[in-house]
Amino acid sequence: MYQKNRSGAGKENKEKMKTQKNSNRGDRIAVSVRRQVAEILQTDFADDALLSRVSIVDADSGMQFIKLFYYARGGKDDNIQKRLDTVTPRIRHELAARIDQKYVPNIRFVYDDTLEKSERIDKLLRNI
Repeated sequence: MYQKNRSGAGKENKEKMKTQKNSNRGDRIAVSVRRQVAEILQTDFADDALLSRVSIVDADSGMQFIKLFYYARGGKDDNIQKRLDTVTPRIRHELAARIDQKYVPNIRFVYDDTLEKSERIDKLLRNI
């Protein structure tokens, strides 16, 4: 015979599923934003000498705030970061026209130094 669980475990499972569903949604939004911003940089800023060197590598998920990790050919350049910070409102405006959401997440660009770190580690390992 089936008895109703009165311990509240069912409620906890619902909350867990809801949180998991929201995190999956956040991941999907982050992937979509990453793809759209890469396209925006390619099409709208192709003539910009600094931004034409930028590739969007990854996105840190979030519903309201998304960190876009970028890599620039030629290495880290503070001018690129400043230029990205300057054009972020324009990119966000263009993004709003391309995605089907009520709210457009805030975007922050962060340089991805993973490649430099891995090269440095490889060099250290070779010297051992």
